[in-house]
Amino acid sequence: MRAHGLPVVSRGMLARLAAAACAALAAPALAATILFPRPLLENDPQTDYPVALLRLALEKSATPYELKFAPVVMTQDRVLLEIAKGDGGVDIIATMTSQERESKMLAVRIPIDKGLYGWRIPLVRGDRQELFAGVRDLAGLRKLRSGQGHDWPDTGILRGNGVPVSANSSYEALFSMLSAGRIDYFPRAVIEIGPEAAAHPGLAIDRYIAIHYPTALYYFVNRNNVQLADAVKRGLEAAIADGSFERLFNQRFGAALRAARLDQRRVIELVNPLLPDGLPQEHREWWLAPAAAPHARPGARAQRRAH
Repeated sequence: MRAHGLPVVSRGMLARLAAAACAALAAPALAATILFPRPLLENDPQTDYPVALLRLALEKSATPYELKFAPVVMTQDRVLLEIAKGDGGVDIIATMTSQERESKMLAVRIPIDKGLYGWRIPLVRGDRQELFAGVRDLAGLRKLRSGQGHDWPDTGILRGNGVPVSANSSYEALFSMLSAGRIDYFPRAVIEIGPEAAAHPGLAIDRYIAIHYPTALYYFVNRNNVQLADAVKRGLEAAIADGSFERLFNQRFGAALRAARLDQRRVIELVNPLLPDGLPQEHREWWLAPAAAPHARPGARAQRRAH
């Protein structure tokens, strides 16, 4: 029987429709896949921490994302281009901030390294372990040639301070250049130099100096991917609040920080001409300032970054 041209719906049919609707609401939403750059090496220590922290942040944000590696290995330049284009080749990366990067991508402005990527220790040849014994300031550093990746912000930072740099597009080639004597040293972050020295026999960790400049390691996404950036930010803030961020950080880097002996080194301070505005220094709990020896600064203590 029809009323006004509409089909009559039985109570049984209504019950089935209601049950189906409830089941649909109860079912978990399909997770959106997000792609992280595929590491050059399997079990790469430089990738392990950002990936583990990103998984933690996504979990804390209660957002249905599934994190996977991109299908192919890419250079950092290519990864940054893929994210800036936003065509799905790569969705998110953890990398040092710079004015250029923040102009092209959307930064999640929480320093996942606590600023430690700005603390560098020279990697040197095993037969030149006294190279920095007499280096006490920037003038001494300018007499030696550093090696860096051609697309790394560190290259511009060092050159901006008058430090000679030989750049290469291959990460592994930089270790070969050091072994061959084509560069004098390869400055590495305190939280990465230990495994790198162990993986390259014939190279050694300098025991005299540390190089410092203000910077931060952020997650970056496409400028239009505000939803992902917000989810990561919420998750990181939740992990900081409940202590899980700190536990993961200490688990990964506590031993490396102790081994770095920053309190026993001369620290050469550099300005960072690439540093963008908006570094969240008001959140003191987000940063780690290792106790260090008296600083050798380029000018007065209050000198700020160049523009």
